[in-house]
Amino acid sequence: MSKITIADLEVFYCVGVSDEERAKPQRLLITVDMNFDFSSAAIADRITKTIDYFQVSQKLLDFGKERNWKLIERLASEISDMILSEFQPAAVNVQVKKFAIPQAAYVAVSLTKSRGGSGVVKRAGWGTQ
Repeated sequence: MSKITIADLEVFYCVGVSDEERAKPQRLLITVDMNFDFSSAAIADRITKTIDYFQVSQKLLDFGKERNWKLIERLASEISDMILSEFQPAAVNVQVKKFAIPQAAYVAVSLTKSRGGSGVVKRAGWGTQ
C-alpha cells in the first residue's frame, strides 16, 4: 500500500492538563501518515484520484480553533478520527509532538487507526515511531 505523509506540520493548539497550560495556544508538530492506494492518481495525474494533502494540512491548521484538550493522546485520537472520516485513507498514523519538558527535545504520542469494510475504525494502536 502506498502512503502520503505530512511531516512535522506546525500548529498552535491549546493543550495541557492544567487550566493555565490550556490558556493559550502552544506549538505542536503533527505528522500524519495516510495509507492510500494512489496508483490510479499516478496514472491519471489527477488530484481527484488521491488524498489532497494540502486540504488535509489546512484542516489540521484550523482543527484547534476554539478547542482545547488536556492530553495529546486525546488530540491524536480525534485527529485520526477526523482524517479517517473526511479523507478516507485505509489507515492513518498520527504523531503529536509537544515541547513540554525543557530537558527533552520533545514528548510525542503516536496512534494508528484503520478502517474496516464498513468504513468504521477497525483497530487502534498506540506506539512511538
